[in-house]
Amino acid sequence: MDTRLISATAVLALSAACSVEAQEPEIPGRGTRGDRLAASAPLFASHQTLRFSLEADWGTIFKDRSQESEYHPAKLYVEGLDGSQVSLDIKVRTRGNFRLQSRICGFPPLRLNFPKEGTENTVFAGQDKLKLATHCQDNREQYEQITLQEYLIYRTFNLLTDKSFRVRLAHITYIDAAGKRDTLTKYGFLIEDEDAMAARLGGTVLDLEGIHDDNTDQDQMTLVAVFQYFIGNTDWSVWALHNIVLVDIPPNTFPTPVPYDFDWSGVIDAPYARPDQKLPIRSVRQRLYRGYCKDPAELQPVLDLFNRKKDEIYALWTAQEGLTEKTLKRAIEYFDEFYQTINDPKAVEREFIRNCRR
Repeated sequence: MDTRLISATAVLALSAACSVEAQEPEIPGRGTRGDRLAASAPLFASHQTLRFSLEADWGTIFKDRSQESEYHPAKLYVEGLDGSQVSLDIKVRTRGNFRLQSRICGFPPLRLNFPKEGTENTVFAGQDKLKLATHCQDNREQYEQITLQEYLIYRTFNLLTDKSFRVRLAHITYIDAAGKRDTLTKYGFLIEDEDAMAARLGGTVLDLEGIHDDNTDQDQMTLVAVFQYFIGNTDWSVWALHNIVLVDIPPNTFPTPVPYDFDWSGVIDAPYARPDQKLPIRSVRQRLYRGYCKDPAELQPVLDLFNRKKDEIYALWTAQEGLTEKTLKRAIEYFDEFYQTINDPKAVEREFIRNCRR
């Protein structure tokens, strides 16, 4: 018997069990935490660049780099919805994996922890904990371009499907409470909480490794695999839950994969990005399709979707503030190569049919 069929049966049982076990207690008149986050998210209701300041002892925070890093006090200053200036007492900690290393990012990614009260008059109303993607290096313009491109990758996937993480670009002023670091203002972006994303889709996060790609929602799975090829990203895995969140959306039989964390993609070509040594590519700029084999009839609707969305995608990147001409030109040329491929039957056969995973 095909082990993937056995796995599928296990997925059904475990998915049901996790859905029951993961139920949050409902607060009368308020619903679950995920419901509240999805229902009250002014933060992601706009694509206008958000401007705010963060004040903290950055030296102390940046010394605390581990998967168990602690939260440290910080103040967030933002304009309220009524135009007044609001100061929020929040907590901040470092996060991430590769970018958490000091040799890679002098300014690592952060997680912001908001208070239960006091955010009502701000765009952060209803938020609990949020990931903040930062500029990584203070004095190298290239890294801020990386931040802007990763933000645009999230936005590009939003154009293709609602089953995606929403993001909000921000221009952030960082103030050192200890007075030891210069004040600086850089682009960063906030990422929708995964529970809020799942609740918005009518589901819950399924924290379960060992699920085969074939045992996920196949329309979404094919889209994810082609999208990762589009941006030149091989740094993901459904089986290992690596840069993938699985969402159990009733009454769907199989979970829905939602990708995140795109800084290792070829379109960005970050200085630190290297493909896995097991893969037959030597640069992240080389595209490699990591999806499992599909019948051409299953693949074509996804390719058609990319063709229909091409003008919107290009317009999104072209209009992005802060993106340099050089960065934009290189990205568009990279995307042009993708579109040449998907509109050439022989290239489609080579890239997606003969070279698919079996």
